[in-house]
Amino acid sequence: MNRAEVERLARGKYLSLTTYKKDGTSVATPVWVARDGDELVVITDAGSGKAKRIRNDGHVEVAPCDVRGRITGASVAGHARLMDSSGTAYIEGQIKRKYGLQYAAIGLMEKLRRREAGGSVGIRIDIDSPAN
Repeated sequence: MNRAEVERLARGKYLSLTTYKKDGTSVATPVWVARDGDELVVITDAGSGKAKRIRNDGHVEVAPCDVRGRITGASVAGHARLMDSSGTAYIEGQIKRKYGLQYAAIGLMEKLRRREAGGSVGIRIDIDSPAN
């Protein structure tokens, strides 16, 4: 377990989450990130492309980035898994705690949009797990 890596990646405001299509094509997306113990946590639309790709293959790459997704540090391979509704609610609380007023302003609008789009799903990322 590399707690220093988890801390480094969670410290930033944004994380580039790279997921993989069935044909192996990578898709990177900037997301808000928080730390929960030895894992990274993010939240997204339940029907988003990244959620679909993680359902198919949990192998991911993560790296610190800016709001536009420009990588600002070293990337790390990991394994992502989608959470159930209680796990998603917990992760949403972690994100809300980290981002505070920014979450209150932007996150509330996102939450309402996600509700219309089929809800949210929390994602846990273990940077030490081998890819499938």
